[in-house]
Amino acid sequence: MSQTLSRSFDITYLVIMSFLGLFLVGVLTVYPPIVHENFLWRKPLIGSVFGLICIFGILAVFFPTRCSRVFVFGKEKPSRHYLSTFASHGASSNLRGHHPDCGNFAAHVFRIDNRTFCAACTGLLLGGLLALVGAILYFFGNWHVEQSSYLMVWVGVLGVGFGLFQFRFRSFVRLFLNIFFVLGTFFVLIGVDKLVHSVAVDLFLVALTLFWLFTRISLSWWDHERICYTCEVAACEFADRKKR
Repeated sequence: MSQTLSRSFDITYLVIMSFLGLFLVGVLTVYPPIVHENFLWRKPLIGSVFGLICIFGILAVFFPTRCSRVFVFGKEKPSRHYLSTFASHGASSNLRGHHPDCGNFAAHVFRIDNRTFCAACTGLLLGGLLALVGAILYFFGNWHVEQSSYLMVWVGVLGVGFGLFQFRFRSFVRLFLNIFFVLGTFFVLIGVDKLVHSVAVDLFLVALTLFWLFTRISLSWWDHERICYTCEVAACEFADRKKR
């Protein structure tokens, strides 16, 4: 019980700090610093860092098990045998969209031509690809956003806010919100960059992007555990663990 309470506290803290970050973004947008920095290397530097984040995020979609080790601190790592049993509920050994083949996870996946895909991972993949292209166009190309920088920031704030709670929605809506989440971080970065012209602020926003991503992944893990801990299927090993 104490571990569950501790984890709930951690999630609450992450969510509060994430929305505090969104509030600070709003403050920077409404009251941008007066002194602008005109370093020629500002945009290439920030573009390179953000581009690397996009690339690592795209790779994480294809290697979720390895990348999850970076984000899951202090948790017991389940064995392969445990995962197959957990996925099957004693009925099947298949993972669909790398989620358990269980009706409780139907909202987490979508199907196209009898193929099952994870809505969240597919959304993060598509969002990462679009954000990477946008970063190349803005930071290394000639994409001008002066007239729409304010709008971009506020659209980005909405994207991050809704994306953090994408687990409350189903299949294709979840897919769209994960795309919107990644694009939201990108819109916030380039919108504020155009308004502020500060390396320090840009690096702060890049760090904030990583924190938002960490919060979003932590919320997803919490949601998966919540679903399984409340599951009443008798043959599920995860349910047996809950009763110990």
